[in-house]
Amino acid sequence: MAEAFFNSYAAGKAEAISAGTQPASHVDQTVVKAMAEIGIDISSRRAKALTAEMLDSANMVVTMGCGTEDVCPAAFVPMVDCQLEDPEGQSIDKVRAIRAEIETKVKMLIKEFVMNTEANNAKTAV
Repeated sequence: MAEAFFNSYAAGKAEAISAGTQPASHVDQTVVKAMAEIGIDISSRRAKALTAEMLDSANMVVTMGCGTEDVCPAAFVPMVDCQLEDPEGQSIDKVRAIRAEIETKVKMLIKEFVMNTEANNAKTAV
């Protein structure tokens, strides 16, 4: 959900890639349904394993609740932990609530990204 929201709202200015340390073998169908309700099709998405190459090319890693930095390989790059509940196996109503929380957090991250980019560009221009 976060990847789909981010890539939609970032409009090509940045890209999100969703991956996990222990990715599921499929995308939960209730999640697919919840996203389809708002016009976002993630039915062809597949879970991906987090790789060292992904981390090497990332400017930031955003986690759902990875745990501690000692366990999470994402700790080696700047990280934001959103502490989100996993929608896997949840009711449609619960998935909708998680979807709304994810959308809000993604919008905040994009706003922060744009503000930081503009500030860095201003510093470069001086």
